[in-house]
Amino acid sequence: MKKYLYSKFWLLLLMIIPCNNLSAQLSLPSIFSDGMVLQRNAVVPIWGWAASGDSVTVVPSWGKQFPVKTVADDLGKWSIKLETVEGGGPYELKVYTRNETVLLKEVLLGEVWLCSGQSNMEWAASYGIKDKEIKVANADCRTLHIFHVPKRGAYTPQNDCEARWEVSSPESMRRTSATAYFFARYLTQKLAVPVGIIVSAWGGTPIEVWLPDTEASKYGNNGAERYGRNMWRPVDSSVLYNQMIAPLVPYSVKGCIWYQGETNCDYPSDYSDLMKGMITSWRDAFENDFPFLYVQIAPYMYRSKSNGPALLRKQQEKVLDEVENTAMISISDLVDDVKDIHPRNKRAIGERLAFMAMDKVYGEYVAPYESPRFRSVVKDGNSVILNFSGSFERLISDSKQIVGLEIIDENGEKLSPKVEIKGRQVCISAKKIKNAFVVKYCFDDATVGSLRTEQGIPVLPFCTDVIE
Repeated sequence: MKKYLYSKFWLLLLMIIPCNNLSAQLSLPSIFSDGMVLQRNAVVPIWGWAASGDSVTVVPSWGKQFPVKTVADDLGKWSIKLETVEGGGPYELKVYTRNETVLLKEVLLGEVWLCSGQSNMEWAASYGIKDKEIKVANADCRTLHIFHVPKRGAYTPQNDCEARWEVSSPESMRRTSATAYFFARYLTQKLAVPVGIIVSAWGGTPIEVWLPDTEASKYGNNGAERYGRNMWRPVDSSVLYNQMIAPLVPYSVKGCIWYQGETNCDYPSDYSDLMKGMITSWRDAFENDFPFLYVQIAPYMYRSKSNGPALLRKQQEKVLDEVENTAMISISDLVDDVKDIHPRNKRAIGERLAFMAMDKVYGEYVAPYESPRFRSVVKDGNSVILNFSGSFERLISDSKQIVGLEIIDENGEKLSPKVEIKGRQVCISAKKIKNAFVVKYCFDDATVGSLRTEQGIPVLPFCTDVIE
């Protein structure tokens, strides 16, 4: 028994030491490493560990910055804030104590984006994307750097994630998020500054794993209770936040792109609350009310029994009205096969997110991206008029009949009244409709509708209240 307890003591000690970084050695988390991209024109946090009481000095090579000094606290943790200048580089960042020096090289100043979600965000070129070989061969970009967080979970918040910054190349692009890569590649070209992407994604994961424990506990649910444990994906609440987000906090980022939701389709009712809680908690942790841009889940043959995918899309849209500084794209027009949950045209998806970022974040409209949203129903004589909001001139349909539009009366009977598109409105002849009815558009698992703007951007799915 004594031998057993002795072994357990040393095992516990070995587990505690790395977690708390009690070593006297000067060190920084791996997010601060050669090739890192720091947010330009900002005040960015820099932190690490040293011997308790040690004086730590940080010296950047850009501008006319003076050295910034601090002292490691009782646990050996230190942090400072550093002013950055306009995008460019490469620079160096020197961190030193009386006895040790860390010199970070090839540091760039530019735009930094956090890219997270499940498999459609994780999906790499090596898994298969449209025009794969051409896109991979052209992936060399010295001003695009990638920090790919390893897929690991933890039951308590961690302070490092053991990764490294890489320059975009055919090799690094092939194994990181294709959506994030194409998003960033467009920004490097359009903004003419370096871009850094921090990719933190894991396929098949529910949103619950990405919430910190303090936030997840508010909703009284646990991912494992809903989804059941298995060998290939983590489902316990907070385990990916702890290992794949917490080590990054509070690195300065310009914004976040998010592509997730498919796994939550069986439990859609509280998704907007969970998403709101996640966005708020991430912003609090990063001390930054950054823009949060995301993708509405695409049409796919879920074979749902309770219309979960449609209800989840509605929840995703609801976030737009409940959380400031958020924006969403639809990609239903980019789906080639509704039997494949992973749309392969990742370039178009990444670039549509980039178009939105250029407009919403950088103040330059470059291309259409915004989907019209159903807003109201107005009765006008014998007509029912559907109104839509958004930046577009008029609606069109790729087919004579609007694919995906259904008019269903209170008895569940599908009606076939005359339907016309008039500018920004859809008009339904109600002259012969005797019962109350609802109008649905692509409000199911997998229908790819034909209603879109003149520029080809699809209308978001919707279901009206009962019309009498």
